[in-house]
Amino acid sequence: MISLGITVEDHDGVRHVTLDRPDKKNALTVAMYAALADAIASAERDDIGALLFQARGTAFTAGNDLHDFLEQPPHGDDAPAFRFLQGLVRTDVPLIAAVRGPAVGIGTTMLLHCDLVFAAPSALFKVPFIDLGLVPEAASSVLLPRRIGRARAGAALFLGEPIDAQQAYADGLVTKLVADAELDETARAAARAVAAKPRQAVRETKRLMNHDREALIDAMARETKAFRERLVSDEARAAMSAFFDRARA
Repeated sequence: MISLGITVEDHDGVRHVTLDRPDKKNALTVAMYAALADAIASAERDDIGALLFQARGTAFTAGNDLHDFLEQPPHGDDAPAFRFLQGLVRTDVPLIAAVRGPAVGIGTTMLLHCDLVFAAPSALFKVPFIDLGLVPEAASSVLLPRRIGRARAGAALFLGEPIDAQQAYADGLVTKLVADAELDETARAAARAVAAKPRQAVRETKRLMNHDREALIDAMARETKAFRERLVSDEARAAMSAFFDRARA
């Protein structure tokens, strides 16, 4: 199934969810968020054993498509972006990702919810929320410091320092570094292996690992409130205007 920048295909118990907007560096639109949210929400019902996030082109994702984002900002709790974020936390289906090139904003924070992350040497992780006058999302205000330590998270969030593939592996953001030519098949093989294992044992294990889901949902609620307030602030408008000016230059 192809839906406005997202391709979803099921094979061998694995749901392959491909960010498929390479001409825009897979920048996410509202329609893409809706397709991603639906792909996760229906995975358990469709008896999917593992869900694999991948991308076409040289970038995993440039983050939000800011033009689309500002035209259709996420307001209600049922906004596609928020449904996607909550789906990442609530699903019992193992999440796997294959990352090459830039993974900006949500491209990095979504990986904090993945059970296996394979990355090519070209992978580059960046969370420039503050630079845009915004705040972190996807419970990354909790998960990023927990994963890589407060000092490293501070460099990423406050200074906007990117994390390269080697550092991401050292920090525990990445399961394994894989040569670019082998990335897709390595991730697919891992997804097939997980999907072939006893389904309920896998899902119960994920529930046990994610015992603090409600705490993460609470963190998302705090972030969402702050994010909405920041989104309409003069500071965010000025930062995004400057971003567009640089892009046009």
